[in-house]
Amino acid sequence: MAFLRSVIHMLWMGITVVPYALTIMLGTLLGVRGMPLYRIARAWLSLCISSARVLLGIRVEITGMEHLPQGETAGAVLLVKHQSTFETFLMPSIMPHPLAYVFKKELLYVPFFGWAIGRLDMIHIDRGQGSQAFRKVVQQGRDLLAKGVWVIMFPEGTRIARGQKGQYKTGGTRLAIATGVPVVPIAVTSAKVWPRKAFVKRPGVVDVSIGKPIPSVGRHADELMQEVEAWIEAEMRRLDPGAYPEAAAQPPAPAPSDADH
Repeated sequence: MAFLRSVIHMLWMGITVVPYALTIMLGTLLGVRGMPLYRIARAWLSLCISSARVLLGIRVEITGMEHLPQGETAGAVLLVKHQSTFETFLMPSIMPHPLAYVFKKELLYVPFFGWAIGRLDMIHIDRGQGSQAFRKVVQQGRDLLAKGVWVIMFPEGTRIARGQKGQYKTGGTRLAIATGVPVVPIAVTSAKVWPRKAFVKRPGVVDVSIGKPIPSVGRHADELMQEVEAWIEAEMRRLDPGAYPEAAAQPPAPAPSDADH
């Protein structure tokens, strides 16, 4: 049954992406830019998430929305745990600000999906260009943040298997420091239901935990990323202890007694 549901959901996404992508491409030909195109893309991503709930039985529980920076012009760099494709669809559908992903340029060649995101206010880079690619991230990131667009990055760089930790790279914290905006760490347990590189998805709950913004002014990129990494990985162990044997083996903290007060 899980396989059949996964097939139906994949077909649904493949069919529905076409009209949305064509609408975006047509819009650019007519001179439309910015938010109208983003709203079209966000509508399709929200459709994918809602169809995952209906067809796959995947539900989402979110905590920490109150931690997000407030105000139309408040900037932020979102640094998100990356376990599957699910969170790339989910984040724009739940965030109060438009998002700009930093992604590798190869995605631009994916039929319809890539053609569409290439026409949005996103930041696509050539990883082989090194420092030049990062200068592009800072330049475009600064312009987008000034417009109230939040930049979202996956600091591990690629999807990481459940219970594993990748190497956290400092691109996100370097961007935050260069632009003076805070970083917001986000833990996501999507691999419980949508494993990395797996076709078959399982019903269940994806927990999303949004941490408090961490100021970037006066910080060093390495130590700021270490703080982000420590929070995300500790939160992953709290949300999904079964994926981390060392976390599951630890006894629960004792309840405070009257002598503690």
